[in-house]
Amino acid sequence: MAAPIHILNGPNLNRLGTREPAIYGRATLAEIEAMCRAEAGSTPLVFRQSNREYELIEWVHEAIDAGAAGLIVNPAAFTFTSMALMDALKMFPGPLVELHLSNIHRREPIYHRSYVSPIATAVIAGLGPRGYPTAVRAMRDLLASAADA
Repeated sequence: MAAPIHILNGPNLNRLGTREPAIYGRATLAEIEAMCRAEAGSTPLVFRQSNREYELIEWVHEAIDAGAAGLIVNPAAFTFTSMALMDALKMFPGPLVELHLSNIHRREPIYHRSYVSPIATAVIAGLGPRGYPTAVRAMRDLLASAADA
């Protein structure tokens, strides 16, 4: 079996569908997970969400130790506050895609400085829920390119 792609979601994303739908859309996290699994096809996925910083960090460590193929992360508010999460993500040896539902660069200045962007292989922002299957497709392409190299 191929190594899985891990998709990690940060704080308050469990409230998607009801949380500020004008910014984040009406899709729930369960619906987004289904979109990701459909896009992944036979590629295994590990899809998780936590409101706790330490848990996200432990899941990054787990992905490293388990030999995950790639990591897609929507750190949510931790994007702008968590050097600890950034340090954990820096240790991940494979491709890393940072993902945001909204375009963080069109929002208030507090959302403009990501701790994750400088270490990410790629950044996807502003596509709403469609950004998730786009990230899965991009990750599969990155992994295929690496295998061909």
